[in-house]
Amino acid sequence: MTTSQYADHDSLSSLRKEQLVDLLNFQIRNIWRVDGLYFLGVERQFGTDAATRIDMECWKTMGKLEARQLRELLGPTDGSVAEFMRRLGLTSWALDHEDKQIEVQNDRGILRVLNCGTQVTRLRKGLEEFPCRPVREGYLKVFAEELDPSLTVSCKTCPPGPHSSEVWCEWEFAKSD
Repeated sequence: MTTSQYADHDSLSSLRKEQLVDLLNFQIRNIWRVDGLYFLGVERQFGTDAATRIDMECWKTMGKLEARQLRELLGPTDGSVAEFMRRLGLTSWALDHEDKQIEVQNDRGILRVLNCGTQVTRLRKGLEEFPCRPVREGYLKVFAEELDPSLTVSCKTCPPGPHSSEVWCEWEFAKSD
């Protein structure tokens, strides 16, 4: 019997590739369900400001952890914006957003969330938009700093700021001078 870092490695190994991808997406959705349920509980108990502050700290830690683990899995980056954007696209946050655009032009990358499930769900439940900019900004800055300290992160649009009906948030990543 072989030991593995995974509790049930044999069960995972027996799955077809398509099943593994479906399982991965299922687990990512579950991470975000827990995040949302936890946030809503803290928000009900202590208000949106307190919940947002707690969420900010959690996601800063998550940004650093995800960047480190992606580096361990994929090796060091080549220092290009394209490689950074590829790795950003592999984060739980980016993977959870099925309706997004990722663009790379030379030393500049853009990530746009076109349809935000979190925000749409909040509105459907009669809640206000989540003021997610400080949470996402902290997460993305820490993620970028961990993978490539020469990148700057700029928010182009994100709640609580105004946004169009076609884009919930837009983030730019560029090499600093």
